[in-house]
Amino acid sequence: MKRKRVSKAIVHQPGAQLYERFVEAIKERIRTAQIKAALAANVELILHYWDIGNEILVSQKRVGWGAKVIDRLANDLLREFPKLSGYSARNLKYMRAFCRGLPGP
Repeated sequence: MKRKRVSKAIVHQPGAQLYERFVEAIKERIRTAQIKAALAANVELILHYWDIGNEILVSQKRVGWGAKVIDRLANDLLREFPKLSGYSARNLKYMRAFCRGLPGP
C-alpha cells in the first residue's frame, strides 16, 4: 500500500501553525498531568508505608507482640496478595523504622 505524501506547504499555512501550537499545548498538559499523578501516587505510597509501620509499632507496644509478628504478617500478606511485592519481612521492618524516625502526617 502506498503512503500519501503530505505537502510541506500545508505546514506554512496560518491554520496549520495554530494547530501545531494547539497540539503542543495539549502535549504539555498531558505531561503535566502525568507528573502530578506520579507525585500524588508517591505521596500516597509514603503515607501508606508510614501507616503500616505505625500500625506495627502501636500493635507491638499495646499487645506486646515481638519481632516475630513481622515475619508472620509478611507471610500472611504474601498468601493474600501473591502478585504484590514490597511487603516482605525486611520491607515491613523498614516501614516500622521509617515510622519510628518520622513524626506522623
